[in-house]
Amino acid sequence: MVQPRRAGLDTAESFGPDAGGDADDAQPETRRGAVASAQHGERLDKAVVALAPEFSRSHLQGLIRGGQVSLDGVVAPGPAQRVRAGQQLAVKLLPTAESRAYRAEVLPLVVVHEDDDLLVVDKAAGMVVHPAAGNWSGTLLNALLARHSASAALPRAGIVHRLDKDTSGLMVVGKTLPAVTALVRAIAARQVQRRYLAIAHGRPLSKTFSIEAPIGRDPKLRTRMAVVASGKPARTDVECLASNGAESALRCTLHSGRTHQIRVHLAARGLPLVGDRLYGGRHALGIERQALHAAELDFVHPISGRPLALRSALPADLAGPWQRIVQEEAAGRSAGSLQ
Repeated sequence: MVQPRRAGLDTAESFGPDAGGDADDAQPETRRGAVASAQHGERLDKAVVALAPEFSRSHLQGLIRGGQVSLDGVVAPGPAQRVRAGQQLAVKLLPTAESRAYRAEVLPLVVVHEDDDLLVVDKAAGMVVHPAAGNWSGTLLNALLARHSASAALPRAGIVHRLDKDTSGLMVVGKTLPAVTALVRAIAARQVQRRYLAIAHGRPLSKTFSIEAPIGRDPKLRTRMAVVASGKPARTDVECLASNGAESALRCTLHSGRTHQIRVHLAARGLPLVGDRLYGGRHALGIERQALHAAELDFVHPISGRPLALRSALPADLAGPWQRIVQEEAAGRSAGSLQ
């Protein structure tokens, strides 16, 4: 199929799938054109942008580096190569990672509850919830699309709240639009109770306490959140279940759902999570990721009205260190009683 003439190109032809074919299974389009005299001496990536202006320059640079662009039938070595007038330019237009993100992928999921309206999954540490830069596949959303095809018609495939990549534990997901809408409203109204188990550096000054401090984007480092006066209100209730002095086993109850809330609040109190290097934690007790697990989820079923109380045991990488803290605290108490 001959494409409309593009500025800066003498010709431009497109060779793609037959009309009516399945776009997911089709071969990528190959677009060809001759380098115009006005482009003589330009960088290759700039010439490719003129040939395929609907794609970002960064994506096209990636195609060049990946060997998908040729000049006069020879694979181009890199984006900075200079082109000559009259050279035949061809680019295989592989889809962007973003365009392929919302695809069904059969991935292992631990489902602790499911009915016609919702399901509750026990997310593994390391699984990203939504596709995003650097994680366009292998996410919870991809898994949900494979498990329940109707979720493709729902906002975010029915996901109504999130956990960080390295946080494990319980998440509720809607399977119908009424359930999704009701769950979103219940979370906003703080009618969904979420409790987490955490292992933090240090020992709290008291057995139970609340942290009420606004959270917003860290003005010094945009990849972090921080306690800032201009942030959104946030409250976390904390109970220290055991401590060996160096580390503490905590139960945290959320009263709001700000990004990185528990991580930020505990770090602000001098209690960063073990393994959470973004907020001042470090590896200890053999833990290689932030020591945070969504262990309890209580809410009223949005359709049936039945109370649901879901529980998830600590995964192996946290269960051992948690038990060690409990045992060391008990040993310390015993030693103290003998003195």
